[in-house]
Amino acid sequence: MKILAPVDGSECSMRALDFAIEFARRYDADLSVVHFTDVRGEDTDRLQTRIDEKLADSGVESDTSVSVDVHLASLKVSDRIGKDIIAVVEDDDYDHVVMGHHGTGRIGAFLLGSAAKTVLESCDVPVTTVP
Repeated sequence: MKILAPVDGSECSMRALDFAIEFARRYDADLSVVHFTDVRGEDTDRLQTRIDEKLADSGVESDTSVSVDVHLASLKVSDRIGKDIIAVVEDDDYDHVVMGHHGTGRIGAFLLGSAAKTVLESCDVPVTTVP
């Protein structure tokens, strides 16, 4: 089984990563962690370090990557990230997605979109969301 854990650095995405790590350990699955951004900078590097530390502490081996997408600077950025997540799932044949969900409400979802909602509605593999 191949699990994809997209993270954005929020507390709910880090809880989702904890869940994905335990899920991968329990089912002897392959785990990949991905972060999407429009510009790679210090914040991205700090997040990468945080992810690497969690993985090292858990003993679970994982591939981690940062995907730079210049189109993320537009409105409804989360919808775009959701589409990028789905593309990774399809391109790399993942079996399961584990991701956080912010619960931004109607106005936040209208203005920013929701990556989790986009993935839940359009992904062809099981998706676990963690609040």
